[in-house]
Amino acid sequence: MHSLIVFCTWPAERDPLPAARTLVERGLAACVNVLPGLTSVYAWKGVVQRDSEQLLLIKTTEARYPALEQALAGLHPYELPEIVGLPIEKGLPEYLRWVTEQTAAPEE
Repeated sequence: MHSLIVFCTWPAERDPLPAARTLVERGLAACVNVLPGLTSVYAWKGVVQRDSEQLLLIKTTEARYPALEQALAGLHPYELPEIVGLPIEKGLPEYLRWVTEQTAAPEE
């Protein structure tokens, strides 16, 4: 099973920890890191925006990604949240095994 790292920006003025905890409690993420101090510049509805944000780094697996994406979209305050999953090509095998164990679906 392949591990993923999912990037998700979150507004700086909103606490992402309840959402992060929910993802971990549901077994959709093994770990969520919150990195504060991000500035994003982007076009939204024809206007260039600049916002202070936080970056969530979410570790999961390909198998759990669809459920994680759905849950995160529902927990997120944005109309169109950034949720981008990238494969982890290399990593400490024991860590990647832990990610898989923590995100094993109940029926597995």
